[in-house]
Order: sequence, then C-alpha cells, then structure tokens
Amino acid sequence: MAMPINVEVRCLIERRKEMEKIRGFEVAKGFENVGVCLPVRKTKASAGYDIEAVEDCIIPSFKKGDKPTLVKTGIKAYMPSDEVLILANRSSNPGKKGLILANSIGVIDSDYYGNPDNDGHIMFAFYNIKEEDIEIKKGDAIGQGIFQKYLVTDDDIATGERMGGFGSTSKN
Repeated sequence: MAMPINVEVRCLIERRKEMEKIRGFEVAKGFENVGVCLPVRKTKASAGYDIEAVEDCIIPSFKKGDKPTLVKTGIKAYMPSDEVLILANRSSNPGKKGLILANSIGVIDSDYYGNPDNDGHIMFAFYNIKEEDIEIKKGDAIGQGIFQKYLVTDDDIATGERMGGFGSTSKN
C-alpha cells in the first residue's frame, strides 16, 4: 500500500538533510510559518516540479500598461552553478484561467539563491487575459520548475556577482 504523498515527501526531506545538498527547494525566509508546500513531481516521468501559490491573490484582467502580478510561492531553489531552474506555466492555465507568464518562461539562476534582497524567493509573473479577475488560492498549483544544465561560450568572461533579488541580473 502506497504511503500518502505528504508522508513520502517528509521522508525524502529528512533523507536530503542527511546527505550533501546538490539541488532542491527550501522555504524562503519570511515564509517559515505559513505552511509552504515544497514542490514535488507527480509522476516518475514528469520533468517539472509542481509549484503552489503560498497565499491568496487576485490577478486582475489585463489592461494596456498593466504590470504583471507577482504570485508568491514562499520557496527558493539551490543548484550547482552550471544549472538553472526554468519556471514554466501549467498547460491548463491559459485556457482555463487565462493566465500567461509575462516573460514566457522564468529563469532562476543559481546565484539567485539566498540573495540579500529576498533570499531567492521565487515568484511567478502573470498576466490575466480573461475579462474577469482571477482568484488564486493558497495551495493552488500555478506552474512548474524544471532544473536544466546550461553551457557557456569559449570566450565567456562573466565575472559579475548578483547583488539583488527579483529582476536584478543586470544590476551587478
């Protein structure tokens, strides 16, 4: 008989604490006491880890000039320096809820983890293309995260260090 997923997840978290950390998710500072659910894959062949909203929020119907709504997750991700966490929309979000990612995909660099501005807190930037406002509830699955290796060119000379949080890559 299979254990409920929450028991399995707790067991995996305990085992991870005992071994060397390579890549994974943690609760971001400031969200320790709000019941954050760390992302999990639902099947053995899933590429993405399902990510949930950490609080209720409203995503207003899009009007020209609007900024995207940032939906908080309460999580951060750690990974080797040659990896990135890609944030992807759920396939059902555009059709069912009218939600599209403002930046098509989110890119979480390894040096975003633990940054001094927001501790590496991951947020999804959504636009709502429906005519009515959309309510997101705490615990709703809003997207997925996919860890990927990336390559650099032979002549790469990047030496900057991240000094901030969300949207700070060009502010070194």
